[in-house]
Formats: sequence, structure tokens, C-alpha cells
Amino acid sequence: MKKSLRLGAIVATATVATLTLASCGFGGGSSSSSGDAKTLNLMVASYSDGTKGEWQQIIKDFEAKNAGIKVNLDVQSWTAINDVIKTKIQAGKQPDILNIDSFAGFAADKLLYPAKDIVSAKTIDDFQPSFVKNASIDGTQWGLPFIASARALFYNKDIFQKAGITAPPKTWADLEADAAKIKTAGSIGYGMPLGSEEAQAESAIWFYGAGGGYGDSKTLTIDSPENVTGATEMQKLINAGVTEPNAGSTDRTPLLNVFIQGKIGMQVGLPPTVGQIKDKNAGLNYGIAPIPTKDGSPFTLGVADHLMAFKNKTDKTESIKKFLDYFYTAPVYTKWVGTEGFLPTTKSGAEAMASNATIKPFLDLLPNAQFYPSTNPNWTAAQGAMQSQIGQLAQGAKPADLLKAIQAKAVGQ
Repeated sequence: MKKSLRLGAIVATATVATLTLASCGFGGGSSSSSGDAKTLNLMVASYSDGTKGEWQQIIKDFEAKNAGIKVNLDVQSWTAINDVIKTKIQAGKQPDILNIDSFAGFAADKLLYPAKDIVSAKTIDDFQPSFVKNASIDGTQWGLPFIASARALFYNKDIFQKAGITAPPKTWADLEADAAKIKTAGSIGYGMPLGSEEAQAESAIWFYGAGGGYGDSKTLTIDSPENVTGATEMQKLINAGVTEPNAGSTDRTPLLNVFIQGKIGMQVGLPPTVGQIKDKNAGLNYGIAPIPTKDGSPFTLGVADHLMAFKNKTDKTESIKKFLDYFYTAPVYTKWVGTEGFLPTTKSGAEAMASNATIKPFLDLLPNAQFYPSTNPNWTAAQGAMQSQIGQLAQGAKPADLLKAIQAKAVGQ
């Protein structure tokens, strides 16, 4: 999740972990990982400019409380981390602990410890049940829910006023009409980033908004009739000229910066967007509303990234458990989550952050959240195919044909 959210993003070149790992014959064990049971290699994704410093402080405090255990930190960008971990696994150099979004492929290739082996029962019991379900396959939890996010519609109140719009849209018809008015008033109506950074997330907004989705742990449904309806609506807006130019190749992060500069009427954003606005343009007059859907029914895209632990030749579960149990204590965990602007996945974290006005609008949306099918072993391939191909909608590709091709690539046909 590039989630300064991504809660969520995988590069266009990412390939399905199960196929990659199976072809290399890995079944666990790293020939190059440190043989010291008290030396942990931690690879994490970068969510913001402050991510590295936050982890360094956590590690420093942990090491001070746990003499003899050393944690080596490796911070990777969301545009690189999938290729980096794939390469490290091929070379037998996977980290002991990894922070990423998808874990199903690694679990399918028996590379991971189950959650019960790497955190205490108390920590497991503290996770919100919906996130435990999202982190489990056939009843076994493999991922530790790390951070969560929900999407919402950010809109520029000044642009709305100039265009004569009195309220945020609730349906696609409302959004079409409002975006056209904004275009006439001289601004970009709706920001639609379909570049490789997080095209699967923008597409999900429209797929789920049409009553579709990506499927579940067993079956992917990328080319469903509902998703074709969603993709058709996306193309309709692009063809109407109410989105940014080159929507098919525009990434979310730079486009959000354009919104923050006050040049876009509407764009879907995340909890960290609030902090980015505060840092970059505190005077922006904006509002946050639920995402418009085809029929106006409530919906948000929920995203949960995970922590996971690899089985390496040296059994480090004792040290891993100490580090992860420490990280998930409410004071440590909520500080990290709050600083990055995300939503907590633990009960104690949600209780501690309940009064946080920044995340409250997103917490309110979570009951209607839909999630990626991250426990489907083919999801990584599906996500990569979406990121590399869905932008073709902006070049005139037929939605039904395009989604059929992406479905085929996702399931290896």
C-alpha cells in the first residue's frame, strides 16, 4: 500500500510470488541470512519521508530493553520492494521480518511462520477480527495486520463554489455532472491515477462501486460484468475530458500533490492525505466525503498491509516474537500509526486513537469496507497486471476485452 497508502502498491513488473518461488525450488531457509539467532533482518516499505527515522527509534528503544538482540533495518520504496524481495528470495537472502501488503504467495510456498509462532497469544487476540480474517488462509493466520487504511473522496470546496456545486456527489451521475461543471469553471474535475503506482486501487473504486470486485481467496473475478461496468464508467470520464491529461500513465502520489495545490476538484485520498495537506498547503479549503458509487450505496476500499516472518535456517522465533510483541504494544504501535496517518488494526490501538479527529472520518467508513483478495495466491500477479495494463483505458481499449486479458494474465492462462 503505498500509503502515503498506497495502504497499498506493487510495481507493474511484479510477478506472482508463488510462481517465482516454486520455479526456484525454495521451501524455506536462507543460506545467506545471519546465523545469529539474536540478529534480526527487518525489511520495511517506506510510507513517508519519516518512515526510516520512526523505525530507527523503535529499534533503538527495543534494543535498549532487550540486551543482545540486534535489528538490522532495510527500508525500500513501494516502487521497488516487490522486485527487491523477489530477488533476495531467489538468492536465499530473504529477511527475517518483512513489511509488505501481500503474503499469500509466500505462505503457499511454505516460506513463512504462522502468526502463532511469531507473536504471543495476547498480541494475536488484540487484532481486530476482520483483519485477522483478511490475514488468514484456510483458518491459519500468516500475516500480522500492520496498518489499515480506507479511501474517501477529497473535494476542493473553493472549486465547488466556483462551479456552483453545493454538495459532494453521491452517485456516478452526480460525479459526472459535477466534474463537467468543474471543467467548465477551469479546473480538473476528477483526478484518476491509472499509472503503475496504484492503478489497482483506483480501479477498485469503480469495480466495487458497480457492485463488483476482484474476487476472493479462491477465485479472481477481474472480468466480471460489474467490473466491466466500472471500467466503462472510468473510460467515460476520461473521454469526456474531465480527468487530468494522460490519466492512463499518471501516478497517485504526484496527482495528489496537484490536488493539494488546489488544481483538482475531486480525488480519492487516504488518511495520510490529511497530514500531507497540512504540511504542504494548510490553507486548502477541502472536505472529505464517502466515495460515490453507481447507485449511491456506501462503500470504501479498505487496505491492510502486513508484517510476516520468514523461515530461515537459523530459528529466530524467540527474538522475532520479542520484537513484534514489543512493536504491537499500544504506546509503540499507536505512535507509529499516528505519525504515518493510518488506522490501527488492534483493539487496543483503536481504543487509544478513538479521539483522533484526523482519522475519525475514515474509521467511520470501515464498516462498509471491501478488501483486496490478498489471500488469493494469484493476487500479486493480478495486481501487477492491473497496474501495467488498466491504463490502456485511456488509449481507447475496450473495457471488456482489456479486463479479459488482465484476468487471463492474473491466473496464468
